[in-house]
Amino acid sequence: LYKGFFQCNKYTLQHKLFSGDWSAVIEREFFERGNAAAVLAYDVEKDCVILIEQFRFGALGGKQSPWLLELVAGMIDEGESAHDVVHREAFEEAGLRLLSCQFIMNYLVSPGGSTEQVALFIANVESQGVEGVYGLTEESEDIRVHVIPREVAYQWVVEGKINNVMTVIALQWLELNKKLFKV
Repeated sequence: LYKGFFQCNKYTLQHKLFSGDWSAVIEREFFERGNAAAVLAYDVEKDCVILIEQFRFGALGGKQSPWLLELVAGMIDEGESAHDVVHREAFEEAGLRLLSCQFIMNYLVSPGGSTEQVALFIANVESQGVEGVYGLTEESEDIRVHVIPREVAYQWVVEGKINNVMTVIALQWLELNKKLFKV
């Protein structure tokens, strides 16, 4: 249906019903973005997280600012692993070197209308001196890096200041599993 920066495809299908019968023929348009990988950068020693702030068109026109606090993340290119992506993006978007990196989970972003999956990681980092502005000029990135105490970041989830799903999931995972993160 459309192919530009993203792609939209139309599918026609049937599926088995709980009754054992087949559904009627269904037509659905799906947003095809590709898969992504993201990492929650966490300074274990200082108990703080590194989040990035950047402009997001999808948040424009809402009640909040379109400048969102997020995890470091990027699209997985053909032949690239999710692990490679988080290491590459950590350096490009925040000037970070990941000291250790642990897989958390894969999740479907919005399976009712998109095929995108995200591989989510947590990594130990050193946060000293990482604040600043980063990003690739050729990708029109303008990314500010913030070092935030873990408890403050989680409180911002509770208050709704941080409301993008990738960051919410990662910060909730850290809140529930801090002792499981192996440095």
